[in-house]
Amino acid sequence: MAEQSVDLIISMGIADRQRSMNFYMAAFDFELIGEPLEDGVPEPLQFRLNDHTRLMLIPNDGFDWVLDKHTNAPAGVNESILGLPVEAAAHVDKLVERIITAGGTVITAAAQQAWGYTALCADPDGHVWQITAV
Repeated sequence: MAEQSVDLIISMGIADRQRSMNFYMAAFDFELIGEPLEDGVPEPLQFRLNDHTRLMLIPNDGFDWVLDKHTNAPAGVNESILGLPVEAAAHVDKLVERIITAGGTVITAAAQQAWGYTALCADPDGHVWQITAV
């Protein structure tokens, strides 16, 4: 089967490639792309989110190099929230537990909001994910 075209690559700076790879595989079960290098991590570190979207995790020094004169947001400062819709409230709760087990943190516990049952969590580098039952 031929690889389909990619329409969107979401790139985020990370501190530790191994830790981030393990987190995203354990917490979200994202599909890892590429052959591992000697350290067991593919380069570039990418996950297939769906047929047309990839998540690329770049070590902070490389991320800063790409940004050139712009500044990467320091830890604890978020410029975006990544939204992940799931089918039911039970799926939100299960995913939050997986995120915690994989080394992430809960920012806002799962609760019913006007827009749905939702929780905010962060990966080990502080990138925020909003999990919402739709």
